[in-house]
Amino acid sequence: MINHMHKTNLAIKTDKRDQMVEITHQVQRVIDASGIRDGYVIVYCPHTTAGITINENADPDVVHDMLLQLDEMVPWRQPFYQHAEGNSTSHVKATMTGLSQTVIVENGRMILGTWQGIYFCEYDGPRNRTAIVSVFAA
Repeated sequence: MINHMHKTNLAIKTDKRDQMVEITHQVQRVIDASGIRDGYVIVYCPHTTAGITINENADPDVVHDMLLQLDEMVPWRQPFYQHAEGNSTSHVKATMTGLSQTVIVENGRMILGTWQGIYFCEYDGPRNRTAIVSVFAA
């Protein structure tokens, strides 16, 4: 049974069409403000052309390589795309990344691997975006 929940919206400003913005520290601040020591946190993206992922945050080349690989797998222009807005690629990439991540919280800290960070993944920027962070007590 869930005893307590705390929700916060994070404002995220992106400045590139494709960009991964690390939000690990912002999520941790939400957990700190919640006062919840043990439970889990859900980070959710309420946009159809952006997503949330967890990956390495120690070497910026990982983000670079991921964005380039996504571009190779899902090129910006394809003759078969029909979406009138012209951002079909953004929708596909967001689906591939996923819209949320769940992380266990223990003793007030997220249980992430040594090199892991949480990223907001922009695929249709630059834009002003929102990520919703909900912390639940266990």
